Amino acid sequence: MSELTSTIKQICDEKGLSFESVVTTIESALSAAYRKDYGLKNQNIKVVFDVETGKSEVYDVKTVVEDLPPDELAEVSEDEAEEKNEKVELKEPAEENIEEGEEKRKFNPKTEIQITDAKLIKKSAKIGDEIKMKLEAPESYGRMAAQTAKQVIIQKLREAEREMVFNDFKDKEHEVISGVIQRREGRIVLIDLGKTVGILPPEEQIYNEQYKSGSRIKIYVKEVRLGTRGTEIILSRTSEEILKKVFYLEIPEISNGLVELKSVAREAGSRSKVAVVATSESIDPIGSCVGQRGSRIQTIIQELGGEKVDIIQYDDDPEKFIAHSLSPAKILSIDANKKDKKAVVKVAEDQLSLAIGKGGQNVRLAARLTGWNIDIVADKSVEPVKIEEEVKAEESVESVEETISEAAEEKKEIKEDKNKEEKKDKKEKKEKKTKKVKKEKKEEDEK
Repeated sequence: MSELTSTIKQICDEKGLSFESVVTTIESALSAAYRKDYGLKNQNIKVVFDVETGKSEVYDVKTVVEDLPPDELAEVSEDEAEEKNEKVELKEPAEENIEEGEEKRKFNPKTEIQITDAKLIKKSAKIGDEIKMKLEAPESYGRMAAQTAKQVIIQKLREAEREMVFNDFKDKEHEVISGVIQRREGRIVLIDLGKTVGILPPEEQIYNEQYKSGSRIKIYVKEVRLGTRGTEIILSRTSEEILKKVFYLEIPEISNGLVELKSVAREAGSRSKVAVVATSESIDPIGSCVGQRGSRIQTIIQELGGEKVDIIQYDDDPEKFIAHSLSPAKILSIDANKKDKKAVVKVAEDQLSLAIGKGGQNVRLAARLTGWNIDIVADKSVEPVKIEEEVKAEESVESVEETISEAAEEKKEIKEDKNKEEKKDKKEKKEKKTKKVKKEKKEEDEK
């Protein structure tokens, strides 16, 4: 293997390009260099590059076409030929000889050669064949072409790399991927995606979320486009797809199909509601998502930067589903119009603010989760629930936040107990050491 071949293969490995595409790029660059300094007007320059020897052969390549009557060829000046992309048109025949819709015949002397002229070069030439006429390369061609070729090669390689990155990430558009936070530029956050860097614009960032350099996060690929500076990858942290993806990754029952994720409603950075249903009666969908002592849901919340997540039991009955989606509020009755998908929900007066939520968030998320228009009304005829009964009722409702809080408290207690035990052990060791030293000293004094 020659040194040049090794260099090209190294470039291929570094840039992730195919060996053939780099060789083609080099041949294209050498053709451009020859055409610029030595090529004639009607020459179609093609260069064949030998990677092993580093030498190149120059050809004028033309396609064989049928003969054209000399009296039909138009005499076109060089300037006119340039304006017409070096194409010489036939003279327009009489209007009566032109059939309606028939295209004008054109002859391009740069890329085409008539059959009669082709047979003078190669006797066995046929229409449609490709004729290659070898051209002599001047001695100065190698030196002059080298610099031009170098610049063109660099440019072509950059273009090939940009195209490869674009095609690679275009397939990942509307998917969730992992990235590493690189740095901030003003309000824009740049995310390292491996082969390139993605852009997380301010409007796609979660409010108050900290983006520390070197931290790994999951992001949604919102759009992939070709810009003036290459491939632009627009990312998002506010998409509902991130929440779905995290659930699929963290909950084995969902990825295995034992629990189905029916719908998601999200207000990024604040609160989300997720509706789940079990495909088997032996599976508890909410318990599967929460995990033992809230371990699973806690991981999801951390992945979303502390965003609160409510797990809702899905039901095919719209009224039951709406009632579940408005939890923790207690529902008295639901008047559902299935045709218009509108529901009027009655609650006790003391439950109204709980059902609506802060700034209308609870009912807004419930409406998006169920796909129904929900109106909350207070029934003043119902007496407020006593505090004791209310507490008892709330205890029977599964609360993700309470579970997490309990787990955190228990973890804290275990840590404190562990610290106490460690301190106790240290103290005992110190006392034993002190006693040992005193004993040794006493023995020395007695001696």
